[in-house]
Amino acid sequence: MSAVITGGASGLGEATARKLAGEGVSVAIFDLNEARGRDLAAELNGNFCRVDVSDEASVATGFAKARNLQGQERILVNCAGTGNAFKTASRDKATGEAKHYPLEQFERIIQINLIGTFRCVAMSAAGMLGLDPLDDGERGVIVNTASVAAEDGQMGQAAYAASKAGIVGLTLPVARDLSGDGIRINTILPGIFSTPLMNGAPEHVKEALAASVPFPKRFGLPEEYASLAVELCRNTYINGEDIRLDGAIRMAPR
Repeated sequence: MSAVITGGASGLGEATARKLAGEGVSVAIFDLNEARGRDLAAELNGNFCRVDVSDEASVATGFAKARNLQGQERILVNCAGTGNAFKTASRDKATGEAKHYPLEQFERIIQINLIGTFRCVAMSAAGMLGLDPLDDGERGVIVNTASVAAEDGQMGQAAYAASKAGIVGLTLPVARDLSGDGIRINTILPGIFSTPLMNGAPEHVKEALAASVPFPKRFGLPEEYASLAVELCRNTYINGEDIRLDGAIRMAPR
């Protein structure tokens, strides 16, 4: 069995690639970080494809390469994504001049997080249609990554929260679209996780964030995300679901 993991060179994607490889799955890592992606693929006896999920040709080329090397994937895990922070409208502290969210930045986040996710979902599902069904009729499974920001986005997260809410919103319709062909889709909404981006924050910021989690009072571990992602692949009765993985946190406005 083979899998494709977008954003698989680090963080949640890397942990998922490691977990799936440990289960005997052939993994293809889609990422822009070529050096890290190639090293990890070699370590896992998998394959690396340099892919920009915001570019249709890049994604198509990545799937073609992965399928040529390891066959049509039965598993797709979408972890590629990014974020930014701009208030919808504000005043410049120095000049008092009013300014609005830079729309090209809003479009960039939607293009990568939401459209990039759906682009990979659609292309992967089209490939899965050609697979023979397994004993239970399943042809494939897709796991998407949203965020708790989809439900309680903070100040400055209009684009990020909208992109992640869009991923949540497409989950059930896509599950319904693909149900007749035995392809499932579910979405994980991670809370505050220990990823390379988060680990670069100042120590006092990390301590305050960890303390805000009801229980356990710490960051989530990438391995915990990977564990849930693999369970969603295993359990064929979970379909069309959005699952928070967050220690019961509800994000404050800021």
